[in-house]
Amino acid sequence: MPKTSLHHLYALALGSNRPLSAKRPPASLLREAIGGIAALGTIFATAPVIPTAPLGPSLRRFANGAVLLESSLNPSEMLSALQQIEDRLGRRRHRRWGARSIDIDIILWSGGRWDSRTLHIPHSAFRSRDFVLLPLLTIAPKWRDPVSGLSIRHLDARLRKATPLLRPRG
Repeated sequence: MPKTSLHHLYALALGSNRPLSAKRPPASLLREAIGGIAALGTIFATAPVIPTAPLGPSLRRFANGAVLLESSLNPSEMLSALQQIEDRLGRRRHRRWGARSIDIDIILWSGGRWDSRTLHIPHSAFRSRDFVLLPLLTIAPKWRDPVSGLSIRHLDARLRKATPLLRPRG
């Protein structure tokens, strides 16, 4: 009997605010990361790169994006593969909230929830992060958060209503 592989759909968030060189600014690093992610399965959608204000003590603006990826990798395997891509693109895990060449997070997974010592899906803070919701909104507006049951579109609308000065629309 032929072996069938289980496919998983992932919503990944990407961010960068530290260039590796003049020829590798944050937006380029996002594109390089997406190239590495493509080797892990099939990319169904890629959000445009969105510049955002820094979060935490970092002073550098971020380039943020998102990807919808189908892969046979389970969440633990996906995390490991994404961390290898981050490492190849100069990611150093020195300081929380510090400048980083690349950050790739698993935000949502077609299996709903995943909880382990090293990985929690859905990402615990994504509902309150404009820089995650806005890129996801462009590629997966109907995807529902397995915790709240709300779609990305609804979560984004709630966040904008709660903090209307975060970003101008129009």
